Amino acid sequence: MIAHSLVDRLQFFLIGHALGIETSCDDTAVGIVTSSRVILSDCIHLQSHLHEPKGGIVPTLAMVSHRKSLPTVIRDAVEKARVDVLRDVDIIAVTRGPGLGPCLGVGVDAAKSLACVLRKPIIGVHHMEAHALTPRLLNPLLSFPYLTLLISGGHTLILLTRRVNTHTILSTTIDDSIGEAFDKVTRLLNLPWLPGRSGGPGATLERYASLGDASKYNFPIPMTKDKSQLQNSNMSFSGLKTAVKYLIEEEKLDVEDEEVRRDLAAAFQYAAVEHLIGKLRLCIKECCKGELDVRKLVCSGGVARNGFIRERLNKLAMEYDLELFFPPPELCTDNGVMIAWAGIERYQCGLIDDYFFEQIPKWPIDSLG
Repeated sequence: MIAHSLVDRLQFFLIGHALGIETSCDDTAVGIVTSSRVILSDCIHLQSHLHEPKGGIVPTLAMVSHRKSLPTVIRDAVEKARVDVLRDVDIIAVTRGPGLGPCLGVGVDAAKSLACVLRKPIIGVHHMEAHALTPRLLNPLLSFPYLTLLISGGHTLILLTRRVNTHTILSTTIDDSIGEAFDKVTRLLNLPWLPGRSGGPGATLERYASLGDASKYNFPIPMTKDKSQLQNSNMSFSGLKTAVKYLIEEEKLDVEDEEVRRDLAAAFQYAAVEHLIGKLRLCIKECCKGELDVRKLVCSGGVARNGFIRERLNKLAMEYDLELFFPPPELCTDNGVMIAWAGIERYQCGLIDDYFFEQIPKWPIDSLG
């Protein structure tokens, strides 16, 4: 982190536009956002057609695709925003981590080159913090502190977000993320991925689940065997995925049968979400009874698109009289807009990086402060 004079720190009053680059996993995304919360462009190049035949994300394929597509996506974002990069863009923000190292490197190198040539400040953004801050882009009245539920393919976290750069982990998964479990069960059921930006394996499973009967199969809610597990705020989704696998094998279920697929998807989704809600309930109780009476809940990340999860969270928020904030579905999945906005938030706090930082593939969010 480089030092700044008082004048430097006050420059955020003059900031107009931020360009954000996201290449942490399998999609290449660039967005341009203003400090007055206007999204000027939101461009993305999808890679699902490369990875679906492989059954999951292949890092080397993703990296090569990022290298090929990033220049074009940057150009498209600038043209759509109708801005002059040299004159109008004030900062360059890029996902620094966590994520796939080779993929992160493509974005970081491009951002550093762009910022250096244009003589613009550069901001290395924590991917999960960007998800946590996205609702503030769309809701100016969302103030700190708040509870944050981050659910994605790589992470499942419940945080106390105190301010920019300061997050306390209240709960995490001890094995698979909820998104990873969704993806693995999608493979077990041999379901085709839904195409497009709102698609992917998790979206497919949700669609099948919406048509199924969750009562047909009874999967145990994880971590409910004894009192110590019930009182443990951490989560576990690996055993639930394994339970689906064992049931298919032991009962010799035909996963090519559409009704079987739908009912299994519904039963799995129900158990996974009940587990998630149960652990979130523990964290809410803990926060509400302390000195810090948190009354706002944010849910973000790719899995936050899930309609069943949104429905359950709405009920939970009503139960505890919480204000609930979601990004729109298109900003739940990885995007450049959230990186640009997180860059603005960090810039306004004086959190500016030098041109020599490297990507951080494994980067706990509570290490930021």
